[in-house]
Amino acid sequence: MPDSIPPHTPPAGTAQRPLQRWRGGTQQQQVDVVAEEVPVALRYNDAAFAVMMATPCDLEDFALGFSLSEGLISAPSQLLSIDIHPQLEGIELQMTVDEAAPGANLDPDKGRLLPGRGGCGLCGTRQLEEVLRPLPQIRERRSYSPAALQRALATLTQHQPMNAASGSTHAAAWADASGRIGWLREDVGRHNALDKLIGALHHNEHAIEGGLLVISSRASYEMVSKAVRAGASVLAAVSAPTALAIDLARSAGLCLVGFARESGFNVYTHPERLQAHDGHAR
Repeated sequence: MPDSIPPHTPPAGTAQRPLQRWRGGTQQQQVDVVAEEVPVALRYNDAAFAVMMATPCDLEDFALGFSLSEGLISAPSQLLSIDIHPQLEGIELQMTVDEAAPGANLDPDKGRLLPGRGGCGLCGTRQLEEVLRPLPQIRERRSYSPAALQRALATLTQHQPMNAASGSTHAAAWADASGRIGWLREDVGRHNALDKLIGALHHNEHAIEGGLLVISSRASYEMVSKAVRAGASVLAAVSAPTALAIDLARSAGLCLVGFARESGFNVYTHPERLQAHDGHAR
C-alpha cells in the first residue's frame, strides 16, 4: 500500500481522500490516493442494458470492448457513435449501433436490465443458458516463447500508474511475441480492464492475434470468454484460474496460464502454445 505523500497530480482514474494513519501507536493526518469507482450505465439505441461499476477513464474503449465481448455488436464498425454523459449519480454511455447489430433492438424480457454491481458479467442475466454461450474456436495456431511471457510479466507493474498510486486496480495488457507490452488498461474491475484493453486495440486497429494477453487478476470463466471472443490464443493470469475457466479454455483452444510470475507459471491448457522455439506458426 502506498503510504507516502501523494503526487500533486494523481493519475487519471484516481482521487485524493483524507485519512488518519496509525503507525507505532501514533497517528497522523494525511491524504491518500484511491481509485475512483462510479456507476456507468450502458444504453444501446436508447434502450438500457446494464449498469457497471467502473473507473471513469478510457470509457470509449470500455464501450467498444464491452459491446464486442457481450455480443451486442459483431464488429467494431457496427458501433456508430458513443456519447458520454456525466450525471449526478454517475456516467451514462449512450451508444448508437447499426440496425443489423444484435444490440440494435434489445428485448426487455431478455436483456440484462439489472445493475451489474460487481462487474461480474452475470448480473441481470435471467436464464441459465445465457451464462455459458458457445465460444468460437481459436483460429491462431502460433506458439510463443516462455521467455516472452516472462518478459511481459516482469514489466507489467511499470505500466500501471493507477495501481502504483492507489494499490487497488486491475490491469489487462497485450504484449507482442517478444514480450514487449504495447497496450494496457486499468480499472477497479478486472472484467472492465479487459474490455477496455479490447476496445483500445480495436480503436487503434491493432490486431489481438500475434500477441499475449496478461491480466493482473484471477482467471474466471468470464475472462476466458472475453479473451476467446476477442481472438486471443494465450491468456496469462497473475492469480489462479477456476475449474470452469480451465474447461472452457481447453474446449475453445485457448492456452490458459495461471499463477504467472517472472520466475515461473502454470500452464493449464494447450501447453503447445508456449514452446521454447522461434515463435513461428506451427
